[in-house]
Amino acid sequence: MIQGFKDFLFRGNIVDLAVAVVIGTAFAALVKSFTDSFVSPLIGLIGGGGPTGMSWIVDDQIFTFGAFITAIITFVLTAAVVYFVIMVPLKALQARRAAGEEPEPEDVPEDIALLREIRDSLKAR
Repeated sequence: MIQGFKDFLFRGNIVDLAVAVVIGTAFAALVKSFTDSFVSPLIGLIGGGGPTGMSWIVDDQIFTFGAFITAIITFVLTAAVVYFVIMVPLKALQARRAAGEEPEPEDVPEDIALLREIRDSLKAR
């Protein structure tokens, strides 16, 4: 039972997914920093009132729709990079595989082939 769980965890998909989550988290922080440092001040300047612009106050409650616009821009930037950096090359690779144009695997190095021969001859004994 433990071996089956171990095989499940170390199957390629789970490890790839874990790497993707870590990279995605780091990338999201990068995009958030970019929007906080550059996009938010621009939105504030466009809306007037400096970096805290694009908001209104009603009965001492502050409605900051500029922060919402910044979140939308962050989402769109993140989605665009994921699409163009991950999805487009993946689709191209899948199309090449479907067309049979995937590059052939490299030849096995001579030392590996020799070791395999030795292994096979020892098994035959």
